[in-house]
Amino acid sequence: MTSPLRDRFGIVLRLEFYGHDDLAQIVERSARILEVEATPDGIQAIARRSRGTPRIANRLLRRTRDFAEIKGNGTLTGDIAESALNMLEVDAQGLDTMDRKLMRTILENFDGGPVGIDSLAASISEERGTLEDVIEPYLIQQGFLMRTPRGRVATRRAWEYFGIPMPRRNRLPSCSRICFSSHNPWLEFRCLNTSSRKP
Repeated sequence: MTSPLRDRFGIVLRLEFYGHDDLAQIVERSARILEVEATPDGIQAIARRSRGTPRIANRLLRRTRDFAEIKGNGTLTGDIAESALNMLEVDAQGLDTMDRKLMRTILENFDGGPVGIDSLAASISEERGTLEDVIEPYLIQQGFLMRTPRGRVATRRAWEYFGIPMPRRNRLPSCSRICFSSHNPWLEFRCLNTSSRKP
């Protein structure tokens, strides 16, 4: 939408991901509607792994309810919710199987990137549109992935979260001096201590 067209609207609003407290209230309300007995710990466990989206929170609530009825006494406790979500392969950050598959492909197969979206789609046998519209937005919002002109790049947080050592070439150089290059009239920063770094 162009800026002139957007300015014609009286109020411009932006949709953001829900916070944990808001999601907890949504899960608690949905549990009452579904007549599910849930403890505060169980509600918080679902809210933390719902990717900031009420739709996902309600889906996880229904699946954890089924788990509680089969493996427990029907009460959705914190332990029951954690066990159910682990069985569904939804981790503490809300990442599911496809999220982890995408990130591990970038980290392990492409050394953290940059890698093109078409190469990623072919690597994990997924449609490009699904990656761009469904999987990537949450990973970018959580700081695991960056979109750059050269392709997708894993962040330092992604390396640390997945417990994979970051290659030396992916680390930012630590510069002790910053100067201006005389070859460019604009400000161009150049590292002066590259010769002192170990290969």
